[in-house]
Amino acid sequence: MTPRLLPSPLRAHILHFETVIQQAVMHFARSLPGGARVLDAGAGEGQYKSHFERHRYTAVDLGIGDTAWNYAGLDCIARLEFLPFREATFDACVNIVTLEHVPDPAQVLAELARTLAPGGRLLLVVPHEWEEHQTPHDYWRFTRYGLARLLARAGFERIDMEPIGGFFRLLARRMAAAPQFFPPPLSWLALLALAPAVLLLPFFDPIDKKKNFTLGFLCHAYKRS
Repeated sequence: MTPRLLPSPLRAHILHFETVIQQAVMHFARSLPGGARVLDAGAGEGQYKSHFERHRYTAVDLGIGDTAWNYAGLDCIARLEFLPFREATFDACVNIVTLEHVPDPAQVLAELARTLAPGGRLLLVVPHEWEEHQTPHDYWRFTRYGLARLLARAGFERIDMEPIGGFFRLLARRMAAAPQFFPPPLSWLALLALAPAVLLLPFFDPIDKKKNFTLGFLCHAYKRS
């Protein structure tokens, strides 16, 4: 698939995972008061910075995830296990598909809790069924139960977690990736053959009530007061 060439609604339909994240970050930012101190932990190229123009935004990353990325916009280069900020520095934090790339996710969550003010809010997204990426810095995948346990131990409460899609969206995503395994022109034939399934399978996703097959989880939590 070449999503960038598709109309926006169709692109959002195919890239459901990314669309849900963008919308979640946007709503999270809008719910914060103006001037709130926000930490983007694992900011990468700062793709979410525009959502926090009303806030005091700080972008932190170690800058090693993707050699093709431009990390020039970071405010701080640091390991998330050892953040160079005082306790209760921030009112809110976003950590988006980053926790799988750190050697010690429990320590990272503890650091996020330490640097959040009491009652501070965390928006966290983690993968569950996802291919290896940004190798060799790809260490973990998370279940909803393991993530809830890590968050509670780190000092978070009021944990609200939801899967981002179920079995049929996961299957559609896998089929969209399948053409890469064929050399041209077979890859184009595979794309044409699989495109109808990629487009239609997500409509069956409501059948999967448990969402045990999911690309990942979106989580809201609060630092314990």
